Parts: sequence; C-alpha cells; structure tokens
Amino acid sequence: MLNVFSIRDFRLLFAGVSTSLLGDQFALIATPWLVLQLTGDPLALGIVLALEGIPRALFMLFGGAITDRYSPRIIMLASDIVRFVLVTLMAIVVFSGIVQMWMLYAFGLGFGLVAGFAIPAGNSIVPVLLEEKDLRTGNSLVMGAGQVAGFVGPVAAGILIGKFSDSFFGIGLAFGIDSITFAVSALTLWLMRGGGKLPSLTCASNKESIWAAILAGLKHVWNDDALRLIFLVIAAVNFLFVGPILVAIPVLADQRLAEGAVAFGLLISGFSVGNLGGYLLAGILPRPTGRAMRFFLIVLLAAFGMAMGVMGFVNLTWVDFGLMLLLGLGNGYVTLILFTWIQTSTPRTMLGRIMSLLMLSSAGLVPVSQAISGAVCAWNLTLLFASAGGLIVLLTIWTAFQPALITFSESLSAEDQFG
Repeated sequence: MLNVFSIRDFRLLFAGVSTSLLGDQFALIATPWLVLQLTGDPLALGIVLALEGIPRALFMLFGGAITDRYSPRIIMLASDIVRFVLVTLMAIVVFSGIVQMWMLYAFGLGFGLVAGFAIPAGNSIVPVLLEEKDLRTGNSLVMGAGQVAGFVGPVAAGILIGKFSDSFFGIGLAFGIDSITFAVSALTLWLMRGGGKLPSLTCASNKESIWAAILAGLKHVWNDDALRLIFLVIAAVNFLFVGPILVAIPVLADQRLAEGAVAFGLLISGFSVGNLGGYLLAGILPRPTGRAMRFFLIVLLAAFGMAMGVMGFVNLTWVDFGLMLLLGLGNGYVTLILFTWIQTSTPRTMLGRIMSLLMLSSAGLVPVSQAISGAVCAWNLTLLFASAGGLIVLLTIWTAFQPALITFSESLSAEDQFG
C-alpha cells in the first residue's frame, strides 16, 4: 500500500474518488427524501430512480467504447464537470424554494446519462496508473473507500437533513456538499495531467464506428472461454443473491427479528463491513492460484447458497449478522480478485468496453431479480431464501464442471509467474 501511495497520480485519484464517493451518499439520501417531501408518492420516487437507472444502463456500453477511444481521465473529468453543474443547479433551486418535480425528473435523467460514461471510465483508470503487480492493492483501496463512504455518508446526510426537518435547507446543503465533492474530484483529475500524462487508450482504428467497437468488445468476451464463464457466474450470482438480499433482509428484520429496524441496520452493516475487510485482505494477501483458486471459488459459491438457505430458518439477529459478515468478507475478497483478473486479462485498447460490460452484467439483472424476489417474498419469505440458496448451489455444481474454470485458474498462475 505504501508503494501504491508513493505514486502521485494515484494519490490524486484516490483523494478525488474518495471525496466524490462520500458526496454521492449525500445525494443518495437527499434525492428520495426531497421527492417524498414534495409528493409523498412512492410512484414518483420510482420514476425518478428509473429515469436515473435506465439511461445509465443503456449508455454504459457506449460509455465504455468512448473511454477506449479517448482516455479514462478525460471522460471522468468531463463527467465530474457536468455532474457538478447538475448538482449545483439542484442545490440552487432547493435553496430558492422553486424546486418542482419536473426538475427532479430532468436531474435524474441527466445524472443517469452521465453515469453511463463515468462508471466504465472510473473502473478503467486504475490499470492505467499502476503496474500490474500493484493493481490488486490499488483496486482494494479504491473499493474500500467506497465502502467507508457507504458507512459514513448516509448517517451524516441523515443527521444534516434531520436537523432542518422543518424546511428544505438541509436537503439543499446535502446537494451543495455533493457539488463541492465533484469540484474536488475534477480538480484532482486535472492536476494528474501535470504529474504524468496518462497514455492515450485508443481503439484499434479511430475510423471504427462506436457500434462496431461495442460489438468487438462483446465478441472478445464471448470468444474467451474463461472470461465468458466468469461473466456468466457474476451475472448469475448477482441475480440469485443481490436481488433477494436487498428485498428479503428488510422483510426478515421487520417480521422475524425482535430488534426490527435496528436488526436491519446491523445486517446491512455486517455485510458492508465484511466487504471492506474482504477488499483489504485481497489487496494484501497473496492470492490463491491453480487448484487452490478453483477450490476457493467453488467453496465460496457453495457457502453463499447454503448461507442463503439457512437465513430463511434462523430468527436470531446475532446469527444472521454473523452470516452476513462472513458473506461480505468472502464477497469482497473474490470480487476484488475477479475484478483485477479481468482488468489484467483485457487488452488495454478494450479496457473501457470490457469494464462497462462487467458493470452491466453485475447490475443489469438486479432490478428484474428484485421484482421477482418481491413477488416470492410476498408469498413466502422462507421459500425465497431457500430457492435462491438452492439455485446458487446448482450454479456451483455447474461451474465446478466447466473446463473454462481450469483455464481461468491457470491464467492466474501464469500471471503470478510472469510477475
């Protein structure tokens, strides 16, 4: 970690990204609270979130191709400037008392559109700044900063907004803080140019159309057996685990755990703390390779499935907290390893497109999973946990017999030997 922080451009990136991630948490709390204060209508909130989420997903592949054509730093800098303007305008209309719902709809649409470019660029820049031997550590620090922001930001935003609950002043302050963090992030990205210009990542041909570039990225993933397997596993686990957890945990806390909302907070915090620990461990400890990696991945997938099933029958907060903590630890560890392997296995000219595909596979099916989970949960909560856990175990068995899993583990060994 000391070696990574000795690199000036990475220090600037880490400072800017950490600040911006913290500010995002303020907007994450302020936006839905403002919608509910204006309308009291959950449907209006759903529309705002949909207007933000749909263009983010639709433009993510396009944003990845644009990142490859120019550079991650340039795309991130432009995205931060645009988002600074958007959030500043939102703070102004809230402070002035003229905010209306159409403004929030426009804000969500614009913010989601810009995020479609910012996300693949943000996930492509670390390999540009660091040598391959430092990549896991750099990723663990950036991802860990996101987890810390996820702990601190919502609490601070909630206290700030609650202090001025009789007006919109606290909400305006929350948006104002977010706008300042985008300005800080943009400044650090601008200063990176003075500390060593980032290499230009261009497509194989600048005459190649954006659609052809996106198709080339899709073909690259599909034609690489190991990469295709990992993408399929990531998409399946997010569908079978993330959606049910997001829906079932609050219902579990409300219906079955004596501590209620406190239990809900504890379980979510346990998973977040586990993720942070997993990121840091993966960045520090030597990673398993070869058979050890295959064994570890299969055991972790099976543990996910079994823990999901067990949670459907356990009504003790401390047991569920322990399960969520361990699940977070394993999730954070393997996520960082897979994330870094995909970065190092991807040609630099395709990094933006492949990372956008990774983000799409991670998050694209989650809303569908949440909808299905909500329907099953309304029928029987235990059935949701048991069915999701059972399907993850079946996924584990299928993955264990895939020849591409051997190719994946051998590629990790080859990377370590090369290093």
